Amino acid sequence: MASLNVGNLGEYLREQRRNAQLSLRQLADAAGVSNPYLSQIERGLRKPSAEVLQQVAKALRISAETLYVRAGILDAERDRDDVETRAVILADPSLNERQKQVLLQIYESFRKENGFGVGDPAEDLGEGAAEEPPGDTDDPSDTDVRGTRTAGGSDAGPRRAAG
Repeated sequence: MASLNVGNLGEYLREQRRNAQLSLRQLADAAGVSNPYLSQIERGLRKPSAEVLQQVAKALRISAETLYVRAGILDAERDRDDVETRAVILADPSLNERQKQVLLQIYESFRKENGFGVGDPAEDLGEGAAEEPPGDTDDPSDTDVRGTRTAGGSDAGPRRAAG
């Protein structure tokens, strides 16, 4: 069992729980898991499923991907920078939930544009944190003219008549 990284996960969860000023029982209730089970996870005796980790992450308001890496579900080296960036965004108390999701969508769109969005851990695990590119997703022309919009949102190019 030495290959399981659950000890590191448990220590990290305990630290995050204490930072959130939650008792073990409060976190267990918020995450929808039993108090003894959560205690075993924190002590490194159990390896939780991705679903349980997602519920705990949501209750702690932290990135589920960070917990997946710590639990050994995701390869830590594969997307460490991506996971850390997402974790920092999601943990920022100065942003509301909508702002965090929009920022993650923008971040993901840039990663995809630069060829790094393929095989994203969030997509692999079914999390929808960054499925759609930012902007008005109801307008199909947004994807047709990607890269040709100016900062003000207008189309780039000579459309106006001189004069």
